[in-house]
Amino acid sequence: MSKQPIFVGAGVALVTPFLDSGEVDYSRLEELTETQIAGGSDALIVCGTTGEASTLTEEEQAEIIRRTVYKVAGRVPVIAGCGSNDTARACRLARQAEAAGADGGLVVTPYYNKTTQEGLIRHYWTVAASTALPLILYNVPSRTGVGIHPETYAVLAETENIVAVKEASGDLAAVARTVRLCGENLVVYSGDDALITPMLSLGAMGVISVASNIVPDRVHTVCMKFFEGDVKGSARAQIGLMDLIDALFCEVNPIPVKAALALMGRSVGSCRLPLCELSETNRERLRQVLCRYALCS
Repeated sequence: MSKQPIFVGAGVALVTPFLDSGEVDYSRLEELTETQIAGGSDALIVCGTTGEASTLTEEEQAEIIRRTVYKVAGRVPVIAGCGSNDTARACRLARQAEAAGADGGLVVTPYYNKTTQEGLIRHYWTVAASTALPLILYNVPSRTGVGIHPETYAVLAETENIVAVKEASGDLAAVARTVRLCGENLVVYSGDDALITPMLSLGAMGVISVASNIVPDRVHTVCMKFFEGDVKGSARAQIGLMDLIDALFCEVNPIPVKAALALMGRSVGSCRLPLCELSETNRERLRQVLCRYALCS
């Protein structure tokens, strides 16, 4: 079967804004949504890693998805994080995302449990059977402690509503093997802002990007230049973003990107514990980089 991409281009892994009280700032969420669409983002991904899903309640996730879907009003796809290290909870979150009107679900590998490849297959089969949503698998072994092997992708790609993967392993050779094994059965998205153009060269259809929170137009350009046949232009745009990307990952995501938005005058509140504020050394480094990109004074 040939799987259709949920989106093509640059999808933003949207931060979740919080009030000083620690509650979700839904008003600012709506502002961010409009800013991203105006900036050229091709999809909005909410309640993912960058959205601090691990500290959101299920009720908060449902409300974030519902409000984002309402605000977007069909202009771009809305993809909802619905992963968990508890398969039953992941199924509930997937059904909840579907009920809230999401266009797709992003399902991270089960973290901490460190299951086997057979366990991953059974986990994803179970989640896929619980919903009609098209699902994007999310492979980020540096955060979860477990990675999806290319051969495992090949098995999972036979499931109709497992349509794509967000690959953040940094292993381009493994991505190439996945593309060879799965062909058109599985859409690939880059999960690493530093590897957008290389991933596109291996057949990826876009990126789910942290940097798009800051420069959605420039991340969109990296993708569109490639798809228009201007590979050198895409590479130049990618290289031109590297200092910013490095700064945005100077500490664990989403600490730096939230600090960057604050430095740009678009405060989205602090991260929820156990994530804390950016160190002063890295804040100054980030400020200097943002100034070089003319993003703050």
